[in-house]
Amino acid sequence: MISFPKAKINIGLKVVEKRSDGFHDIETIFYPIPLSDALEFVTISGKTREDELVVSGIDIKTRPEKNLIIKAIKKIRTSYSVPTLKIHLHKVIPSGAGLGGGSSDAACILKSIIKRFRFPVSEPELKSIALETGSDCPFFLNPVPSFATGRGEILKSVKPLLEGYHLVLINPGFHMSTKEAYYNCHLSKPETSLEKLFSHEISDWKKYIVNDFEDFVFKVSPKVGELKSVLYKLGAVYCSMTGSGSSVYGIYEKKPKIPDKLKEYIIFEGTI
Repeated sequence: MISFPKAKINIGLKVVEKRSDGFHDIETIFYPIPLSDALEFVTISGKTREDELVVSGIDIKTRPEKNLIIKAIKKIRTSYSVPTLKIHLHKVIPSGAGLGGGSSDAACILKSIIKRFRFPVSEPELKSIALETGSDCPFFLNPVPSFATGRGEILKSVKPLLEGYHLVLINPGFHMSTKEAYYNCHLSKPETSLEKLFSHEISDWKKYIVNDFEDFVFKVSPKVGELKSVLYKLGAVYCSMTGSGSSVYGIYEKKPKIPDKLKEYIIFEGTI
């Protein structure tokens, strides 16, 4: 069975407070984009009990047993008899880039397993399994533009305001540790809900919508901040780092002319 786990960008990201469970409450807009991995699995016959994960494409430098796909399979296997699987993951979405690729892969393997073996999993149960796997995973169970609160699992769909806009997504090749980013992030409760700010004209977003991780990431890797400035100089109506970094995107009313020096960093360019 094959699926295509999508990437997302964050439009704004406010880190509100640290929770008693060690996680953080946030506000963000998750917005899916047409950049995806490819994920396929088959059952393994015989005596082997270990799932096999083969990864091609981008080198994500993660041991198979640490991959969220394997974690997700182990979670659902505690309640359902999932046979031993051989999984092939072709990575297009870079890791440590703020694009949710690992969470999307995990959500897709959960949905695919349930569909393939016809397990009677309720929506609340599936969301619970996904959340135990990773904070972003519940969004990728049904990746539509959403206002997210809590750890990111409390989701409310929003209007797809970026339909028809042109997206330029770049990655400087710098892997940002999510744990380190959260540790160094300034916490603050928003005066105005991000959901309300998102409803403003897109051309006004740069006045109001921010990603709280940018200050720290730009200090650690000035290149990320420089690339954001370059995207604005090309005429973007809004630019931001996504997630806890390190990818940066620009939103344009029409396709910009990309200078050669920027092309090496582009991982996606096209209409949203």
